[in-house]
Amino acid sequence: MSRHPQGSRGLRLIAGAYKGRRLPGPPDDRIRPTTDRVREALFNLLAHRFRRGAHGLDGVRLLDAFAGTGALGLEALSRGAEVTFLDTSAEARRLVAAALKALEVPPGRARLLAADALKPPPADAPMEVVLLDPPYGQELGPPALAALAAAGWIGPETLAVVEHARPLDAVPGFTIEQSRTFGRSSLTLVVPEG
Repeated sequence: MSRHPQGSRGLRLIAGAYKGRRLPGPPDDRIRPTTDRVREALFNLLAHRFRRGAHGLDGVRLLDAFAGTGALGLEALSRGAEVTFLDTSAEARRLVAAALKALEVPPGRARLLAADALKPPPADAPMEVVLLDPPYGQELGPPALAALAAAGWIGPETLAVVEHARPLDAVPGFTIEQSRTFGRSSLTLVVPEG
């Protein structure tokens, strides 16, 4: 579940095949989507890095860990990625499932798993991108990265992006490529060491 200091709103997809589509947000403030500004910056970075297809992420295998509202994974789907959503919250999974249904996402483009990013199930194969937006202020990014790597979700070529409140000076087992701050939230891009 993603928790941010700003108020809860419905979700608007910014770009791609589902650009402009609005999806209902959560009924209360326990689950909050990543802001449009942060999502736009993140996906501009990813599209520039991958440059695949019309929307920049065509066919990219992406994991949305701590999926919450699904804002990050849904934006990735809109831009052509194949997305796996992980969340322990039944409420969060209902939100994501409803959004996938409303968008009529084709079979095989998205998977929704009832799983904990801190104790993930074994992966079939490493993802190309792993997005981590843990509950706001809990700083679960580094331990989740370690757990996801141990379970095979993160391989030598995986790019991981952690959204966090406090600066990440170091992430054991990973090299920080860059970090950007947007108000109270920061994005840090990391790759496995070696």
